[in-house]
Amino acid sequence: MADSAFFCTLSHEGVLAVRGADAGKFLQGQLTCNLNYLSDNRASLGARCTQKGRMQSSFRILLEGDGVVLAMASELLEPQLADLKKYAVFSKSKLTDESAAWVRFGLELGDSALASLGLDLPAETDSVARHEGLIAIRVSPYRAELWAPADQADAIKAKVSAALPETELNQWLLGQIRAGIGQVMPSTRELFIPQMLNLQAVGGVSFKKGCYTGQEIVARMQYLGKLKRRLYRLSLDAADLPEPGTQLFAPSHNSAIGEVVLAAKAGQNIELLAVLQAEAAEAGDLHVGSLEGPALHLLDLPYELDRDREIQR
Repeated sequence: MADSAFFCTLSHEGVLAVRGADAGKFLQGQLTCNLNYLSDNRASLGARCTQKGRMQSSFRILLEGDGVVLAMASELLEPQLADLKKYAVFSKSKLTDESAAWVRFGLELGDSALASLGLDLPAETDSVARHEGLIAIRVSPYRAELWAPADQADAIKAKVSAALPETELNQWLLGQIRAGIGQVMPSTRELFIPQMLNLQAVGGVSFKKGCYTGQEIVARMQYLGKLKRRLYRLSLDAADLPEPGTQLFAPSHNSAIGEVVLAAKAGQNIELLAVLQAEAAEAGDLHVGSLEGPALHLLDLPYELDRDREIQR
């Protein structure tokens, strides 16, 4: 459970919109998640991969208006738009950057604040509630995103501020790390396949939906492969936050054994998500930046990998 209730502005992400009669059909062949599972009451995590199964972006996707909107790291919007537009030329769908149309807030232990806005959000992860243009999404236990049209943002922020203290983005990212939800950043673009970020364990990959870009590689890893690198949660006794993509090392290996995915301050320490070679993670003795760098310590994730359960999605 969270340490305290708060809200913050999700300034690190932008919004990509895909709208039009063919929006769902077009994206179904492009993304790892199954758009047939989306509804007015259900959102999803997902990713867009290269032909080789490497993630160009990861995002949260939900229905909105005559299409869908995807929230992802702001710096990935332009390259992702450019790539998707190449495939959309024969589709009745329009792709745009709608970041300026929305202001998004992260709320921890903020259900009473949502209720005061007319949003009765279920506790189940990926649930969605809507009221008078506002959208709330349950992203993990006790944590929710609140999407407000830009012209309502100041009024909504004032109402949320009356119920919750405002804090820095770091606290929201720390909650994301503790929920075990990895994210593609500009420095890790096309570095990981979805299973390396445990995306299949948090509902971001469907193995029943059929073909999409990179699907063959992703499916082969799930059914036939042995995943040698996956997402771990760790703590770090250091003052400086390691950037996404920072390499990790272990004395048992001659080269890097992983990369930082996301890091945030946790009191006097740092918590982070990293993709690590499983063998090195189990052996311990992990360091950031170099073999002489600060030591890392493994922490638990709030879920377990279960191949049989994952392939039912």
